[in-house]
Amino acid sequence: MPTSDSYQDYLIESLQDREEAAAYIEAILEVENPETELLTSALKDVIDAQLNMNNLSAQANLKWEELNQMLLKSGGAEIYSLLGLLDALGFKLEVREKS
Repeated sequence: MPTSDSYQDYLIESLQDREEAAAYIEAILEVENPETELLTSALKDVIDAQLNMNNLSAQANLKWEELNQMLLKSGGAEIYSLLGLLDALGFKLEVREKS
């Protein structure tokens, strides 16, 4: 990583790789006792990476805006509750690139 770039710039550049972005989101979903803003921040990083590549569809942008509003209200509680239930049942959620 070049020393002249900020970490955020490096992160956004690395998240332009779809496999990296999927792994990043998945890692955030696996954090135990996450801060409420963590999921929102991670998703925003992936959105920013897509925007930098001019690769964010209007539909994806609309869905992001809808989800962001929900996350602002709940802090992602529903998502983390779902992950907890899946874990208790012996399952896990995976994020991977759509083929």
